[in-house]
Amino acid sequence: MAAVITAWRHLPNALSVARLGSVPLLGYFAASGAEQRFTWLLVPALLTDVADGYIARRFGLTSRLGAMLDSLADALLFLVAVFGVWALHPDVLREHALAGLLLAGSWVTEMAVALVRYGRLSSFHTYASKVAGYLLGIMVGVLFVWGLPPLLLYAAVIVSVGANLEELALMWLLPAWRTDVRGLYWVLRDRRTPPP
Repeated sequence: MAAVITAWRHLPNALSVARLGSVPLLGYFAASGAEQRFTWLLVPALLTDVADGYIARRFGLTSRLGAMLDSLADALLFLVAVFGVWALHPDVLREHALAGLLLAGSWVTEMAVALVRYGRLSSFHTYASKVAGYLLGIMVGVLFVWGLPPLLLYAAVIVSVGANLEELALMWLLPAWRTDVRGLYWVLRDRRTPPP
């Protein structure tokens, strides 16, 4: 029983590590044109992003290490997903180049500022970034399984750019790194509320 409890406690981090482990294989499948294999590995990898955070929050298993692992796994999965789109569906990038540039530009800017400001990825896990991550995951999954509806692409890009802008504002407001910041509204509210 103790082994089961110990294993359960590490499940969110194990899911993040599994997502990290999928990245080289996904890159190989994309580079070799194996779209079906890429898709069948990408979809479960995207689902682990939902599962690890939910399990960690639901059962009180959050940790600084888990937040950093999750952010690193998310960043690398995002990069390999973009590489997969470029390698396997270059027409999507050509047809929606501006949306892709806005998404990539805001994401790279947010990551670069976090690295300069805190020496690590932001790991804020704001509500907006969670919604953006879910939308991007759904959009990429739908693209590889059924084809891309442009409305879903533009919704994901708009929400993602907004979430990245919110994270940039949070970095301006928060001098020290911390995880699991709900969003700009809550940080501003806490700054206005005098301590008891």
